[in-house]
Amino acid sequence: MRTMDEIFDQAVLQKGDEGFVRGWLAAVKSPDEIAAIPDDRILAGMTRAIFQAGFSWKVIDRKWDGFEDAFEGFNPVRWKYMSDDDLDALVSDTRIVRNGQKIITVRDNAIMICDLAEKYDSTAACIGHWPNENYIGLLDMLKKNGSRLGGASCQYFLRFLGRDSWIMSRDVIAALIREGVIDKAPTSKKAQAQVQAAFNQWSSDSGMSLTHISQLLALSVG
Repeated sequence: MRTMDEIFDQAVLQKGDEGFVRGWLAAVKSPDEIAAIPDDRILAGMTRAIFQAGFSWKVIDRKWDGFEDAFEGFNPVRWKYMSDDDLDALVSDTRIVRNGQKIITVRDNAIMICDLAEKYDSTAACIGHWPNENYIGLLDMLKKNGSRLGGASCQYFLRFLGRDSWIMSRDVIAALIREGVIDKAPTSKKAQAQVQAAFNQWSSDSGMSLTHISQLLALSVG
C-alpha cells in the first residue's frame, strides 16, 4: 500500500496537471457544519440520491423544484405520516418522477430521521459527529434503518451533503485492488473492514480527509 503522497503523484501523472488534481478535490464540511443542517434537508438529500439511482441525474435536477413543492419542503414530521391519499396524489403528480416504490422511501426515511432526532437531537448531528474511523458503521446504520440507502445511493447522499466520505466507484475499487487492500468489490463485512482500515491508515499518515483520499484514489486510475 503506497502513501498518499505517492498516490497523489500518480494522480498528477494520470491527469497531467497538479492544478487540475488539487482543484478536483471537493470541499468537506466540519462535523459541526453538518450537524447544523436542518433535518428537512437531510430528507431532501436522501430522496434526491434515491431518485437519481438508476435514472438520469439531469432529469432529477430539472425536476427538483417540483419535488420540493410536491413534498412541501420535506418536513420529516409531515412525511412520517404519509397517508394513502398522499401516495395516490404523488404517484399522479407530474412535477416529480412518479415511481411509487421510491416515493414510499420518503415516508420510511422520514420515520428514521424522526427516530434519530429523538436520540441525537437531529439526524444531522448523528451523521456529522459519527466517527470517521467507523465510517462503515454509519453506512451500515443508514442502510439498516432507512429505505434504499444501501450502496452508492447512501454514499452519494453523504458526499453531496458535504460529509467527509468515500464513494466506492469503479475507479476507487480498482485503486484499492491495485494497492493490495482488497481483491474485488468490497461487499463482505471483512472486505469493508479492510477498506476502513486502509482509509484510517492513509488519513492518519497524511492528515487527509476520507473524501480527498477517495478522490485521489479515483484520479490515480483514470
